[in-house]
Amino acid sequence: MARKTANDDPLAPVTLAVGQEDLLLDRAVQEVVAAAKAADADTDVRDLTPDQLQPGTLAELTSPSLFAERKVVVVRNAQDLSADTIKDVKAYLGAPAEEITLVLLHAGGAKGKGLLDAARKAGAREVACPRMTKPADRLAFVRGEFRTTGRSATPEACQTLVDAIGSDLRELASAVSQLVADVEGTIDEAVVGRYYTGRAEASSFTVADRAVEGRAAEALEALRWSLATGVAPVLITSALAQGVRAIGKLSSARGGRPADLARELGMPPWKIDRVRQQMRGWTPDGVSIALRAVAEADAGVKGGGDDPEYALEKAVVTIARAARSRGRG
Repeated sequence: MARKTANDDPLAPVTLAVGQEDLLLDRAVQEVVAAAKAADADTDVRDLTPDQLQPGTLAELTSPSLFAERKVVVVRNAQDLSADTIKDVKAYLGAPAEEITLVLLHAGGAKGKGLLDAARKAGAREVACPRMTKPADRLAFVRGEFRTTGRSATPEACQTLVDAIGSDLRELASAVSQLVADVEGTIDEAVVGRYYTGRAEASSFTVADRAVEGRAAEALEALRWSLATGVAPVLITSALAQGVRAIGKLSSARGGRPADLARELGMPPWKIDRVRQQMRGWTPDGVSIALRAVAEADAGVKGGGDDPEYALEKAVVTIARAARSRGRG
């Protein structure tokens, strides 16, 4: 979910949306436009790319109107503006026009940093729209989507949805909307599974779960389905690594309640319970063997081998065997 500065008035003279997550950037624009149209249904909205904002264009768009109409001027990819146009924008920031809201969308990197700094110095309302690369961030996003709708979803349901859909926030948001529209009451893991069973079975985390549980045949079946449906091999090695590392972390942790272990290990409490079930049969040697297998597979899918699929199959079988190492003698 996008984070905002203390100045949270969408009709502030200047809104600065910073980041590379397209959905959050679009929502930042939509929020401003909606507020402007609520204040004046005839609000004029201009949505511009850098090539459309030439030197002098901003002055024309923000010049006083005979009818004093409200206007929203959106500038996308502001970091790509020409030097002369950036001078125009900086000058405008010093004296923004009444009844006009300027929305600057900036990627947040080094390019165009002078404009970014100038907008902040001018007191622009800022909305952070960072790309969500971590699974935990996408999980928090899904939870926030459910909260926004006023609906309840279990932690397991949120995790299953993230595992099934993947990293595309638009698809995650769409899935939440569909579930909220179609399902009454609390949304649980079973409901998500019914809606997204094909995708859930194809997810990299399903492969990892089956492997660390020692279910080699099911893990291989899930692996082949994942690859056939376009899941990137690097995502599968990442999920395998996360699964094995979770086993290692929990097996070496002190005993305690899930909530205490969750804080110690940086996992949600529900995941502690799941990993506890998965770690039966694992030994320290088994964890070491599995981690080496993951490292070899990772190298194999990143160009170190001729057959990424074979590298993954070998890793899955090795991990499944390691999961059953206790008691084999």
